[in-house]
Amino acid sequence: MTDGLANGKQSYKRETDIVYFLYNKIYHKNYLYCTIVTSTDLYNDYAMTSLNKQDYIQQLSIDCVIFGYRTNQLNVLVPKMIFRGDFWTLPGGFILQDESIDEAAHRILVERTGLTNIYLEQFSVFGDTHRSSTGEFERLILLNQDTIGSSRTNRTEIDWLLRRFVSIGYYALVDISRVEPKRGEFDESVDWYPIENLPPMIMDHNLIVERALNTLRQTLDQKLTAFTLLPPTFTMKEVQELYEAIFARPFVRSNFQKKILELNTLERLEKKFTGTANKAPYLYRFKKGGSPM
Repeated sequence: MTDGLANGKQSYKRETDIVYFLYNKIYHKNYLYCTIVTSTDLYNDYAMTSLNKQDYIQQLSIDCVIFGYRTNQLNVLVPKMIFRGDFWTLPGGFILQDESIDEAAHRILVERTGLTNIYLEQFSVFGDTHRSSTGEFERLILLNQDTIGSSRTNRTEIDWLLRRFVSIGYYALVDISRVEPKRGEFDESVDWYPIENLPPMIMDHNLIVERALNTLRQTLDQKLTAFTLLPPTFTMKEVQELYEAIFARPFVRSNFQKKILELNTLERLEKKFTGTANKAPYLYRFKKGGSPM
């Protein structure tokens, strides 16, 4: 699959070595396998059935928007590819013929966050008639010919990956303090980016994030999902700051607190010590059975 190292990066000799990377993680049964694979590698390295279109639901993929919150900012987890050209992408992958879409999405999240108890919701489907990775693939090849090569051999075995794909969008809400972002073998980095300062991602991935954020805003009070971004106990001020980060606008303190308490889902605990006891804010937590998780 690789041909040593070139300028500190692995050298890829065929288009098939890189095209799978553009579509992120490939899954087989209950195991996560290397992103960059060829049919020969699958036989020799993993002793499994070769990767081919019969194994997967054709022209259907999953893209996940993973939201986290810290320092009054809503963030999104975004991997950056190791190749020249600044290629960022949402975590995503394919769906096996014998795998549900929810199972595939959950597996992607476990791989990227290390968490298993995650709020996960399907929010939209993306199927523009011009949606494919061909443009990004050709640009990546052009900018990295010294490490990838310019061969056009074996194009037929990857053509199905370069066709138009319909993507099912999921968003996840995680307690960012519990997440240790997992970098794949071929990621240069996997970092949290503020929602207002996301890098330019491949294909329509920035649009996917925008749609996920709009869905989160529209269903926030109904599904009480925002609280999954906070630690188990929190102050009312912290709840307001979270809402302001999600909606990108301020709220009037008295009106906001009244609105949240009227949801009747929070339990007030002892005061939070801040060094000035008479001004210490109350701590809250979800009532038993009230959490959206």
